[in-house]
Amino acid sequence: MKVLFIGGTGLISSACTALALRSGIDLHLLTRGQRPLDFLPPGCPQPTIISADIRDPASAHAALAPHMRRAAYDCIVNFIAFGPDDVTRDLELFANRTAHYILISSCAVYQKPPAHYLITEATPISNPFWSYAQQKIAAENILTAAIRERRFPGTIVRPSHTYADARIPAAYHNSTHSWTTAWRLLHHHPIIIHGDGTSLWQLTHAEDFARGLIGLLGRPDALGESFHITSDEVLTWNQILATLADLLGAAPNFIHIPSDFIARHDPERGAGLLGDKAHSIVFDNSKIKRFVPTYRATIPFRTGLARTLNWFRADPARQTIDPVFNTLADQIIAAYQRAL
Repeated sequence: MKVLFIGGTGLISSACTALALRSGIDLHLLTRGQRPLDFLPPGCPQPTIISADIRDPASAHAALAPHMRRAAYDCIVNFIAFGPDDVTRDLELFANRTAHYILISSCAVYQKPPAHYLITEATPISNPFWSYAQQKIAAENILTAAIRERRFPGTIVRPSHTYADARIPAAYHNSTHSWTTAWRLLHHHPIIIHGDGTSLWQLTHAEDFARGLIGLLGRPDALGESFHITSDEVLTWNQILATLADLLGAAPNFIHIPSDFIARHDPERGAGLLGDKAHSIVFDNSKIKRFVPTYRATIPFRTGLARTLNWFRADPARQTIDPVFNTLADQIIAAYQRAL
């Protein structure tokens, strides 16, 4: 199978790249080449690299043309489409040039606040709180219209909160410098947990997500369908952060603050709480399991988080701290304590 990944070196997509190559897929990556392929295990086959920026359609078309002339792609997966313009561009670029196009969207598109804690693919799509989710919804709407009106061979895949070696998962944190959360615990600074910490959540290791996605590539019965792919392990935020503290050997130093209070002081991250993590959400993975019967999430959170922490410990240069976030978190804590 000949497959094109747009992206392929990010947190989620790097795990999909590694699994696709190990599965014998003829994988091409359309990438700007800004990230090395050092995430591939020793002995893993190498992908074909196509150096171009998908945001420049003319150069992307020129770079892709020799590869598409030899044979069309059986499947194209766009990991970095963040809004409707990205999908509109892909529809023009790949019309009649692939048998299967997969848009990587987000579970953030599902109705917030949820009418029911259990989320299926039939759950309504609506998120008035978070611009990121609204952009993903608009992108999905463009693809859905093309599927319906033009018979474009599309599929929508929605990851939820996914983590891997390079990211420690948390709710209120800096995801780019995620060691900051560990640093706060190790240095006895309190960690903010939104609400009372009892809302339900699912964290998915990128390697588990990859198993579901690779199983969908090129499948005719997936055309026109949408899927979410998550773990089945359900935890509270108190349990998630307590696991992190335990693996670090640190005291669980937490402070619970309402999400709307956090959002007033930090609107950008607060939108991600109000539009996503503040709610109890459990994903029903029955649909992906019907289409990919071998799919199971096999990495428990404690095991996956221990791997993540070992990755950071292996090289102190990876343990970057965001002092601006630290200051802001301390200011929010101080303001909340004054209000009390």
